[in-house]
Amino acid sequence: MTAPHELPARSRLVHDSLRAVGISGEIVVLPDAAHTAPLAAAALGIEVGAIANSLVFWSDGEPLLVMTSGAHRVDTAALAERLGRERMQRATPEQVRDATGQAIGGVAPTGHPSALLTIIDEDLAGFDEIWAAGGTPHTVFPLTFDELVRLTGGTIAKVD
Repeated sequence: MTAPHELPARSRLVHDSLRAVGISGEIVVLPDAAHTAPLAAAALGIEVGAIANSLVFWSDGEPLLVMTSGAHRVDTAALAERLGRERMQRATPEQVRDATGQAIGGVAPTGHPSALLTIIDEDLAGFDEIWAAGGTPHTVFPLTFDELVRLTGGTIAKVD
């Protein structure tokens, strides 16, 4: 286990955000980067659906974080309609970094410069434990669905 002070700076922010809301899951440093849900699932020995992908979209002039099961693709048109938004498109790498302070492939559900409007895939509730990125492509951490909702203040929705 990596001590919090030995984590990358972005992951220390995530660690502190987790502790601030009473989530005890430890950030794990993977030997290889896990930029995708299948890579993260393989590294952890779990099914891909238990990976909580942090995807940043640009919608109606603001960032929108969608926490989706690694087994799903976000249907942006359907989700935008459900949310009453004009449009929704994948954020650029620059928009992701500006909104989260983190790079694509390592975006955590927390530890951002300011809170992001967050949508949480309802299908993640089907797993006793889910894993999310810890602020870098090399870091991940476990939590429950209820902890993810509490951590992000997110809205639960169908995303695919």
